[in-house]
Amino acid sequence: MNGWPSVGRILAGVLFFQIGIGALLVIGDIQGAGLSLPRFGPAAPELTQPVRPGDQRRTFDPSRPLPSQPNTELPPRLTLLQDSGGRYWLEGTIEAGDAARVEGLIAQADPPVEVLLLQSPGGSVGDALALGRYIRGAGLATEMEDGAICYSACPYLLTAGTTRRVAEGASVGVHQHYFDQSTILPAAFAVEDIQRGQSQVMGYLDEMGIDPLLMQPAMATPPDEIYVLLPEELARYGLVSAEN
Repeated sequence: MNGWPSVGRILAGVLFFQIGIGALLVIGDIQGAGLSLPRFGPAAPELTQPVRPGDQRRTFDPSRPLPSQPNTELPPRLTLLQDSGGRYWLEGTIEAGDAARVEGLIAQADPPVEVLLLQSPGGSVGDALALGRYIRGAGLATEMEDGAICYSACPYLLTAGTTRRVAEGASVGVHQHYFDQSTILPAAFAVEDIQRGQSQVMGYLDEMGIDPLLMQPAMATPPDEIYVLLPEELARYGLVSAEN
């Protein structure tokens, strides 16, 4: 019986910690920052700075031009485009409702889509997961060309390819996601919402044959930063096919 008070204090401490995190999330949402885990430590360098092992977090603002293509603006919504060589590209920010719309574009494409080249700063996680399942079901391959980026929710499209290729000069990055960004929730529900969202993402990664440990660097990186994956990490987590 003497152990019960200490156990009770531990449980109470955990509860207060979760409530504290939830309160920080709600404050951040009120300030327009969305629901995210709090950040600790110094700010990351600019995205233009090269990464190396142990130094892979960079500041991230999806509204800014691409560092590799500073004069290029991506479409405001995810769009299926065909280049002069007949290749199909998925470009732009993933907005709510884009999954169903883009599925229709892919289904109607002539000639049929076989490979999707990706270029996106990310966006709606739910739409990325839904579209990713469509891509896998349709048996499409996913690729990234030199200089292309695939950040935030975009890697879930990359993982959906039946085969996946990432050029040496392409950049793939992950971070914490916003869930129900514009909704002000009580602290306990804010934490619950994030946990539910992360659970859905981990289930999706397992469904695609991707190592769910990919969520480790993602969950440790604030939403206004991006963790740029090294080539060996792309291979380790399964984001690229063995023959890449």
